[in-house]
Amino acid sequence: MGLILGAKEKFVGRDEIAMVRTPEGTDTWQPVPHIQVIESLENSIRNRGWRISAEQYGLARDNQKLFGVMSIANSDNSDWSRTIGIRNSHDKSLCVGITAGVSVLVCSNLAFGGTTVLQKRHTSGLDIAEMVEAGVQTLADSFLTLELALDRLRDIYLNYDQARSLIVQIAEEDAIPSCDILPVFREFQSPRHNDFGDPSCWSLLNSITELSHKYAPARVDRCHRKLTRLFGLDGGRPALQLPN
Repeated sequence: MGLILGAKEKFVGRDEIAMVRTPEGTDTWQPVPHIQVIESLENSIRNRGWRISAEQYGLARDNQKLFGVMSIANSDNSDWSRTIGIRNSHDKSLCVGITAGVSVLVCSNLAFGGTTVLQKRHTSGLDIAEMVEAGVQTLADSFLTLELALDRLRDIYLNYDQARSLIVQIAEEDAIPSCDILPVFREFQSPRHNDFGDPSCWSLLNSITELSHKYAPARVDRCHRKLTRLFGLDGGRPALQLPN
């Protein structure tokens, strides 16, 4: 499905997640059990008539951090499936968060919209089920915004000079390290997946996310956040100077 974890992190199932101990809270900080985040999200998804077609989870930092991806079987698009990115922590390092995204079917590359529809700190009195329900209500609009942006990218074609220029700009914005400028360009020239044979901005985006599979999780997260802004995946104006 595309979830990427580091060497010291591990993929896990729900049974193992349910066994993770949640630390004691304080008057001002109340950690949310990882499994409660997942189950609250699942309930809200089912309440909307959506179906989870696949799910993948990982734990990091001695089970203190949870990362996950759920695929939703409610899109008619043949190129990608809608996904929901999930994060939570027991060490105050991350807010509870869910984000609308897509997983490209041919290669499992992930792309996320810029809006995290739920991002709440673990404060006392937090009703996670209520917060997740409110967040899921906005996911449908977030999915549409992201998919419209991706459709626009498929209609913007690039020659090699334009692609080189954009890749350099992307590296200058620290979405990718400068050492990956040439590998990304080579992937764009000769993509390993035939579906990206057309030289479009969509293919360029997938050239980058294909290469990002080798990055550490924190670097992947930064890459996705930068790409969202650069390509306008949140519905905003792309920061890159894309051809008309």
